[in-house]
Amino acid sequence: MAAAAAPQVVCLGEALVDRLGPLGGDPATAPAEQCDDRLGGAPANVACALARLGTPAALAGRLGSDAIGEAFRQLLLSRSVDQSALQSDPTRPSRIVLVQRDAGGDRSFGGFAGDRGEGFADQALDAAALEVALAPLLREARWLQLGTIPLATPASAAALTAAMQLAAQAQVAVALDVNWRPTFWDPAAGPAAGPSPTAVAAIRPLLEQATLIKLAAEEARWLFGGTDPAAIRASLPKQPAVVVTDGGAQVAWCFGSSSGVMPAYPVPVVDSTGAGDAFLAGLLHQLCQQPQFLEGGSAEAARFASACGALVCGGAGAIDPQPTQQEVERFLAAHQ
Repeated sequence: MAAAAAPQVVCLGEALVDRLGPLGGDPATAPAEQCDDRLGGAPANVACALARLGTPAALAGRLGSDAIGEAFRQLLLSRSVDQSALQSDPTRPSRIVLVQRDAGGDRSFGGFAGDRGEGFADQALDAAALEVALAPLLREARWLQLGTIPLATPASAAALTAAMQLAAQAQVAVALDVNWRPTFWDPAAGPAAGPSPTAVAAIRPLLEQATLIKLAAEEARWLFGGTDPAAIRASLPKQPAVVVTDGGAQVAWCFGSSSGVMPAYPVPVVDSTGAGDAFLAGLLHQLCQQPQFLEGGSAEAARFASACGALVCGGAGAIDPQPTQQEVERFLAAHQ
């Protein structure tokens, strides 16, 4: 049997369960039969989506030694996602996120379920063990993909910082999805709360090291005072490629000499959970195949990524509806 291809993208961060409540209902109080538990977490979603598209990927993170952790390991095995940097926590559980969905399927993140008093496994990501596992992966990878959620707690923040340092030493590009989720920083925060000055200060070094940054429009306004990708790019020392998404409305980008705006593909929405992660996976898949897109020609990459996001909205959960490259190509051919 041929050896598995070395991961081109290492996704670092949380793997968790999204507990989707009934449309218009509350997953914290709804009967279990009205809720839908789905494996998720942005880095896990991106790794699975990349593998489905055909780009070898790895997931680096920490799960509980529980049923959720085992379900993830089986899923990652079925998708051929590298698990060599995935840790198991013997005492803390995997995290369950309560997701409310409005009548149109758009979601907002509430609190968590399952904490037994010591927090969740993803909060206890071990920096020393991560460095040992990550170093060989980064020798072969093109990208380290991460978000800001690990910064919310000290152990996982230290692990993320160590990973960023290893990536810099290995000259591996960093792809940052800001993915602001206030309840991870403060369980009492409302789902629409913006980052505090402390959170902004913690996020800033990631923005300054990233080669690719994906932000939602509201995140761009919080962190940069506006949504113009070219202005955001110009304000950062590495002049990164910048993509600003605006839900079902549009996506705007600035990659090197190439910038543009396109409307989102109009599709019926069953559940938008994971659409942004599928978008980012589509973008990284394109950049692994066509690295020159970082300097121009990004409209093609944006269309491909937008199709990935649109297709995920057509099914429940973030991972099950993820498309193959052939499915994306068929979608694009039908939406010329």
